[in-house]
Amino acid sequence: MNRVAGRLLHSPEGVAGLCLLVLLAAMALAAPLLFPGDPLVIVGRPMTAPFTDPALPLGTDRLGRDVAAGLMHGAQTSLLVGLATALVALAAGALVGTVAGLAGGLVDEALMRVVDAFQIVPGFLLALAFVSVTGASLPVIIFAIALGAWTGPARLVRAEVLSIRERDYVAAARVIGMHPAEIALREVLPNALPPVLALTAVIVATAVLVEAALSFLGLGDPNVVTWGSMIAEGRNVLRTAPHLSIVPGLGLVATVLGVYLLGEGLADAMAGREARG
Repeated sequence: MNRVAGRLLHSPEGVAGLCLLVLLAAMALAAPLLFPGDPLVIVGRPMTAPFTDPALPLGTDRLGRDVAAGLMHGAQTSLLVGLATALVALAAGALVGTVAGLAGGLVDEALMRVVDAFQIVPGFLLALAFVSVTGASLPVIIFAIALGAWTGPARLVRAEVLSIRERDYVAAARVIGMHPAEIALREVLPNALPPVLALTAVIVATAVLVEAALSFLGLGDPNVVTWGSMIAEGRNVLRTAPHLSIVPGLGLVATVLGVYLLGEGLADAMAGREARG
């Protein structure tokens, strides 16, 4: 683990991505301190221009809500959705992949057909349909996005487990009478998970974009501010106040770029590759 961290810190992509994500995390953590209260509350005249009022550095939107407060509280929502979706998807994928790989036979075949069925439907359409039917709330949105994201980890974990289960230390665990569940948790899963962690960046970035798209379409949680809802609100005055869409759009770009760069650096570090010149 120390070697991986060392290689990551010597990777230009990894360091750049880490810096971007640390900045975004700092924004999210500082939001309640710098902008306490509800960011959806009207605080001034509608359409106040940026940098004209020290109390409203980025101005206000069409309803008079603070754009800077929305931007920083939106960072909380985006990071929460991305990380929570990745956690749910990785947990579900690891469970299914481990059971399929260790059980084999009909269990493996049945679980892989379920994976195939979920992969037929694009993740965004699956999330769109699920949220449309069940209603929009943050937990529902996280679960809906995870529905389309768990299949990749499941396939990768299964492939790793199929390789690991034939190794000597797993055979030795069986010989001494270790319970199959204990073998899976202690011997197989810890060795199967590291390659799967490279998928985390893809899942987080996808979740952030899907949540923004749902909010843009009016299917986001109305009780929280999101960058997607800010972009959707700003499109109505795009010609006269383009910053209302550009500012949260830059937040989305920075998040996805940071996750992608960190994922590239982490993948190189875990593969044992040194920094590329």
